[in-house]
Amino acid sequence: MTNLAMALAAYTGDSIDNIMQFFGKCFVRFFSNLGYDCTIKATGRYFCDFLQSVDNIHMQMRFTYPKMKSPSMYTTHVDPQGVVLVYRSTRQGFTHYLMGQLFQIAKDLYNIELDIKVLESSNSVPGSRSVMVKFRINFDNQQYIAKNNRMNTPLGRELPPISCTFFLRLFPFGVIMNKDMRILGVGDKLLQAWGGTTSILNSHVSEIFKLRRPKGIPFTWGNVMYLHSVIFELELIRANDYFMIDSNNVPSTSSGLDRRGSQGARSILLKGQMRYIEDIKAIIFLCSPLINSLDELLNMGLYLNDLNPHGMSKELVLAGWQHCGRLEMMFERAEQRSTELENSYVLLDRWKNKSDELLYSMIPQTVADRLRAGASSLSTCESFESITVLFCELCDFDYSTIEGAMDIVLSMNAVFSCFDTLMDQFNVYKVETVGSVYMAASGAPDRNENHAQNVADVSLQLIEHVRSLKLPSGLDIRIRIGIHSGPAVAGVVGIKVPRYCFFGDTVNTASRMQTSSLPGKVHISSSTKALLPKGRYHTESRGVVKIKGKGNMETYWLESTANNETKEEISNDKNVEIKSLLVTST
Repeated sequence: MTNLAMALAAYTGDSIDNIMQFFGKCFVRFFSNLGYDCTIKATGRYFCDFLQSVDNIHMQMRFTYPKMKSPSMYTTHVDPQGVVLVYRSTRQGFTHYLMGQLFQIAKDLYNIELDIKVLESSNSVPGSRSVMVKFRINFDNQQYIAKNNRMNTPLGRELPPISCTFFLRLFPFGVIMNKDMRILGVGDKLLQAWGGTTSILNSHVSEIFKLRRPKGIPFTWGNVMYLHSVIFELELIRANDYFMIDSNNVPSTSSGLDRRGSQGARSILLKGQMRYIEDIKAIIFLCSPLINSLDELLNMGLYLNDLNPHGMSKELVLAGWQHCGRLEMMFERAEQRSTELENSYVLLDRWKNKSDELLYSMIPQTVADRLRAGASSLSTCESFESITVLFCELCDFDYSTIEGAMDIVLSMNAVFSCFDTLMDQFNVYKVETVGSVYMAASGAPDRNENHAQNVADVSLQLIEHVRSLKLPSGLDIRIRIGIHSGPAVAGVVGIKVPRYCFFGDTVNTASRMQTSSLPGKVHISSSTKALLPKGRYHTESRGVVKIKGKGNMETYWLESTANNETKEEISNDKNVEIKSLLVTST
């Protein structure tokens, strides 16, 4: 989206910030057409109610959009003139996008105008959130303040206070914690579910619970006070896990889950609201356990009578309803599988590229693509009116001993690797190697009018590089080359070990030119000589030579290019790459 905003800003001349604000306003209009504006209206009567409920909305949206990476927002100050809003996100560049959303929501749903200023911005916030922006949002907030004042006004008759002990009997899974985040009291059912023999009073809350929701924030007094309207989820650490962690002297602050599945879960999830009680200067976590079924209730070591006597906890368990916490666990597992699947796709794409490279090294890319598209191998066969074929043979090899044979293989690999590099540089296609014979062609499968010139240039470079090669085996390599030009048919034949092959009299004649050549020489036919540019090469007539199966033919020696400087320049440009290739082969 930011790239789109940059492109649009460059086209219109407007600023990127204004474009992102416009995108945010458009998004509000978009989701309003889908009915999500009703969700926002249901959060409260006032715009401040919505700001304090954004995280709860995002939590519910995760069921519909499990891959949504939602930001976190909470208010740190509220007054009749507006609020101070803190925005945290893992994505950068969306500050003005959020501002556009707030402008449009306030205008369309609450009929108020906003004035938003950025008080502070940071892109390196410790923890999982990488962006933190603090806004001052000015608007008419007097009705919201008046409502809170009415709620804080004592009733007509002051009721006597009740003790915390009695309060925790009403909420048997409740937790009371002080400003140091140490536990002052817990419900008896929660203490029984914990299972320890020692008291957990005065223990730090992070030693007994793991914070699961909201994500991405430290479990501190300040954050709990700011997020008083957000639903919290805590996971109870069993006594066995607690003592194991304590023995290892490793504090438990992770928000991850360690569960055995829906039927064998041993952890207890507690979901509820954090409320600050002014009389005791403490926070009370009013919560209930999240239970999916009767079987899971027993696996947790709980019973129906342990649940809150008020509310719908027992009815929900008996009805077998799926609670939000369990669904979120399923979504988290689905997200993990989705991530693994994405990694598998990346690995698959990497291996596909490797297989493509291997395939294209065996068959020309244009032909291979046709075969993969479903074409038959026979349909790849084509007739070419004129191509040039080269045969090159390594001379004077001795296979008398195993050690000698291995030296020959290493030397052939080094020489043929050098040849392969030269073929790519002169637009010549390597057809195959048979024993010590190397076959190449130009003009097919990609038609090229300069096929004879390409093969002539590469043949001279082959002679030049072979003379300068110093192989690790110490063998002296000499080659003889034969070249002929004419019509041919090329294509993929057969099923197993497919190769792009050439057929026709041109191939046979080129092979005869090679067998009748001499070491260190390039033997060409009159057909090839006629296709070479005049004045570019030095050639010497060999006279009429009797070629096996062809009779008498007038042939020529291809000596060198007419401009030796050009030859030296070509050789020097490629010498570094060839030498590095030889070092690798050794």
